[in-house]
Amino acid sequence: MVIRPAILLVLLISFLPVRPSFALLPEEVLLIVNRNVAASQVLADKYLSARQIPAENILRVALTDKEDCSRSEYEKKLAAPVLKYLAKHPDKNIRCLLLFYGIPLRVAAPELSNSEWREVEDIKYKRKNFDWRLENEKLSAEEKQQLQEQSKQLSSQIKKIRKTEQRAAVDSELALVLNPSYSLERWQPNPYFVGFARQKSQLPFNKDQVLFVSRLDGPTPAIVQRMIDDSLYAEKHGLQGEAWFDARWSLPGKKKLKGYALYDASIHKAAALTEKLSSLPVHLDEKERLFQAGEAPNTALYCGWYSLAKYVNAFDWQRGSIGYHIASSECTTLKKKGSQVWCKRMLEEGVAATIGPVAEPYVQGFPLPEVFFSFLLDGYYTLAESYFLSLPYLSWQMVLIGDPLYRPFRN
Repeated sequence: MVIRPAILLVLLISFLPVRPSFALLPEEVLLIVNRNVAASQVLADKYLSARQIPAENILRVALTDKEDCSRSEYEKKLAAPVLKYLAKHPDKNIRCLLLFYGIPLRVAAPELSNSEWREVEDIKYKRKNFDWRLENEKLSAEEKQQLQEQSKQLSSQIKKIRKTEQRAAVDSELALVLNPSYSLERWQPNPYFVGFARQKSQLPFNKDQVLFVSRLDGPTPAIVQRMIDDSLYAEKHGLQGEAWFDARWSLPGKKKLKGYALYDASIHKAAALTEKLSSLPVHLDEKERLFQAGEAPNTALYCGWYSLAKYVNAFDWQRGSIGYHIASSECTTLKKKGSQVWCKRMLEEGVAATIGPVAEPYVQGFPLPEVFFSFLLDGYYTLAESYFLSLPYLSWQMVLIGDPLYRPFRN
């Protein structure tokens, strides 16, 4: 995970005097299913009935059944139909898009033009010459350093032309579908994020231009159905179990933190808030060693880091449980057999909801744990609202997997 300049949390949501949004309602959710995946429609029908979603709140699109789609397919076959539906139903107050099993996970960068491809090939040729000289010519230390720097600059040029950082999670891109144009380079600030509350006038979007997006997706249709059932069960009977938080260091005394230190401290604060706001037994570990097999029984809530794409099966997930692991690759696939990324494996082992990135998000791209869990524990906010209020950036890499209406602490 690469560290970029820090996000400074300017507002502690625990002390917000007013609720920043109204609780999400079933009639405000639009279900999106893939016509090309039979299970997508079946699961949507069952969810519609279980949550009493209006029958007309379904949009059927025809997309690839792969986890990746091109930018043109996304725009023509997903974004355009969503906009058409919303324009056709102006009376509906749709605030949330719910993507079902079979909707692609990732959208590629815009396709390159012929001239851009030629430019890439020309730069590759130049870089290849530099690399050949480094391997075959007798050069001074200064000459080697210059060639290495030039080769590095050429690689950066290729990356920029290829628009590598214009790739995104389908979900995160779709959150801005109401906006006709914005830069696809890297990310856009999320106006719902409470850390930007004092910068509202400086943000490129307001809340009315953003839709919540979640997905009910996973390794198999049976797992998705289990997620729906478990969320409803936990709402009815209460989320039972224990909360496990896995930090790596002791809480520092500094007030201004950045990068990894900021997020590690946020895990500490999430544990403290959970102990204060819920009746769940709370466990906090502050050693670099992760929880190991069997060390986190009766898991209802989990947040920790950092094991890259190597799930550690330490947990006994309870019905309705929510797990969130901070690492760079944890939602790169939900379907690939044998993959040990955390989102996929947690879903296979029993969580009802999880969060993760489809590609490198940099550390500040993750939701702040203390913010996410404090809203979730409030009981008023749904899963989707808790996520968006804690998520710094859109048109980027993060995905929420779970029932957007889920409120595990509603009672």
